[in-house]
Amino acid sequence: MIMRYYIGIVHKDPTSDFGVLFPDFPGCISAGDTLAEAAALAREALLAHIAGMIEDGEPIPEPMTLEAALADPLSQDGVPILVPLPASYEEPKAA
Repeated sequence: MIMRYYIGIVHKDPTSDFGVLFPDFPGCISAGDTLAEAAALAREALLAHIAGMIEDGEPIPEPMTLEAALADPLSQDGVPILVPLPASYEEPKAA
């Protein structure tokens, strides 16, 4: 199966869970008690976000480069992870 990888940015404060955001998908965030849980839940959140975009007829962006993701102001003080998704989800068809 061909995979597509999006960059998630993990943030962790001493008093918080591990939070994950996606520079490619503003508003798509997730969190977990552990890094492993945060990564798994990030994948679920991203799949749900993309499903909503497809339902709304919005185009799905190509994954940005690591350099571009790290240049995003919301990525400051975060650690990048790769979140794999199947590349076979359906893009909206042009009307």
